[in-house]
Amino acid sequence: MDEYNLSIEDISDSGIRIDKYLATALPEKSRSYYQKAIDSGFVLVNGKQVKSKYQTCIGDEIVLSIEPVKEINIEPEDIPLDILYEDEDVIVVNKPKGMVVHPAPGHYSGTLVNALMFHCRDSLSGINGEIRPGIVHRIDMNTTGSLLVCKNDKAHNDIASQIKVHSINRIYNGIVLGNFKEDSGTIDAPIGRNPKDRKKMAVVNDGREAITHFQVLEQFKGCSFVQFKLETGRTHQIRVHMAHIGHPLLGDDVYGKSVKNLIGQTLHAKTIGFIQPTTKEYVEVDAPLPDYFEKLLTKYRKEIN
Repeated sequence: MDEYNLSIEDISDSGIRIDKYLATALPEKSRSYYQKAIDSGFVLVNGKQVKSKYQTCIGDEIVLSIEPVKEINIEPEDIPLDILYEDEDVIVVNKPKGMVVHPAPGHYSGTLVNALMFHCRDSLSGINGEIRPGIVHRIDMNTTGSLLVCKNDKAHNDIASQIKVHSINRIYNGIVLGNFKEDSGTIDAPIGRNPKDRKKMAVVNDGREAITHFQVLEQFKGCSFVQFKLETGRTHQIRVHMAHIGHPLLGDDVYGKSVKNLIGQTLHAKTIGFIQPTTKEYVEVDAPLPDYFEKLLTKYRKEIN
């Protein structure tokens, strides 16, 4: 363990929550990282464990223990890619179900990034760090469909700016539980960490703005085929919003319930539209529905005929 020793000697550093102070004093880690370190007992103030809400005082001696950073080698892997569009700045791939977008604990190989590194060689943006080259946005492991990747930093900054002002056109298809009285609607409900389970997201009063527009395409016995248009792009946004209104995605084992012979939520990123960073022309790409999704639709259509 690496150990850091800090002393509160300046009045401007007193009266501050310990997690906020650490994030300011040692900005290489996030505030949430320090909150977890405090909760795990890796932060001592005057030799004692404290909580994140502890306020610093003049004379406090703080000892922080941090696991040393482990070097991670992310290797290119010859994994087939379904490329929907590619130019010198960006590439749009059709991500299959079950593929993790970028390396993370437990998933250092077999990810989309491993495949992209093989296909693009050295042509991937580096803004998001060595384990997320090219990645400017992402979709969940069990969500399929269009994913836009940047091949250089200029394109990355441009696309990130489009995402920030919500000008990227993102349309999803999903099958949800239950039927609707209305043909369309808008869910405007802020999303943040679930206070009871930090691994999940939830609609919370102090969350970030999240807006999802939906249109019902077909209704079956006990479920519906729905199109979603994202105005914002929060983590798990569609899954959280649909569960919030009582229509969780079919097979969503986090926000709904699992379904036999179905792996994860039935959600597909169908369309992505953006302004090409160099030509400034509008580009729109569609990913066809995966086979498992088409088979479900065929099955449900037969049941109502």
